Amino acid sequence: MTTWTMPDHPGIKTYPRFTAAAVQAAPVFLDPDATVGKVVSLIAEAAGNGARLVAFPEVFVPGYPYWNWTMTPVQGSAWFERLFRASVDVPGPHVDTIRAAAREHRVHVVIGVNERAPRGVGTLYNTVLTIDEDGELIGVHRKLVPTWAEKLTWAPGDGSSLRVHDTAIGPLGALACGENTNTLARYTLLADGELVHVANYIALPVAPDDYDMVEAIKVRAAAHSFEGKVFSLVSCSAISDEIVDAVAGDDEAAVKMLRRPHCAFTGIFGPDGRLLTDPLIDDEGIVYADIDLNRCIQPTQMHDITGHYNRFDVFDLRVDRRPRTPVRLLDGPAVDGAPASEQAAASGERREQMDDPADPRREA
Repeated sequence: MTTWTMPDHPGIKTYPRFTAAAVQAAPVFLDPDATVGKVVSLIAEAAGNGARLVAFPEVFVPGYPYWNWTMTPVQGSAWFERLFRASVDVPGPHVDTIRAAAREHRVHVVIGVNERAPRGVGTLYNTVLTIDEDGELIGVHRKLVPTWAEKLTWAPGDGSSLRVHDTAIGPLGALACGENTNTLARYTLLADGELVHVANYIALPVAPDDYDMVEAIKVRAAAHSFEGKVFSLVSCSAISDEIVDAVAGDDEAAVKMLRRPHCAFTGIFGPDGRLLTDPLIDDEGIVYADIDLNRCIQPTQMHDITGHYNRFDVFDLRVDRRPRTPVRLLDGPAVDGAPASEQAAASGERREQMDDPADPRREA
């Protein structure tokens, strides 16, 4: 656990102060090499402006499957194959490039990717990577439940990655898009000590007519910050002409849908639930804010939902953080007459955890 104290008063606890950056941008659609190149450039730009944390959108590499909303599953099947081929391996060369940029510029990076399953073909995850300023991959979180039409593309994650990371800028957690509507997932991170939250999204112009994506993102981020007394960075992707042309083609209804305005929001919220800076709506850019985690202390005296402002004798939340794998392979001979499966169970389960892509302890 990282500790922070005042240099002149080592017995007095203090918390980090730093500049945070949230990116709103469009990927180079279904081109992982070019998109990672854009990521590296944006990291350098944000670091040049003093940022120590840079947040990127959901599945930024190599983009979001908008065809799920504009085509039938049969029509979109070939697009799914294109996305699978263009997705990234974790660990893998694209992740290594982002890690190197984080290490070079001494920044923490949270970014969404389409992750290929480590074995077999055809399984993708909506994954959020957390990388520290040393370039270490410290978090691999797979979205717990793909939202609505997203179930055509992504498999669900498990609870093994629902955790907060101890970093030089403070306790850092992240959730992808609709997960920020999941009260229990958010509470789990708060109870794990989160003080800095990254919520990454995609621009969603394909929602029902009465659904305002900008307002939906704002209310979720403000609620998490206010309830947990934490800072929240919202990073949302933008829709480019390239994406519209690729997905919609000559389909006028799809073009109209994808060009709907007011569908992307990026901003940074303080522990009182209010914005710290002017947000970005629809346009590409980077927003910055000064973060002082000491500001989280006083508001918690009023509402500490993971401490004194709760009734743990009334409420009992159990979170299963065991990794889930397609198969449990229990190897080894029988010992002292006991079945081999029993003898191998403990070591087999440990191996599963280390082999699972969602476990950052494995080699990256």
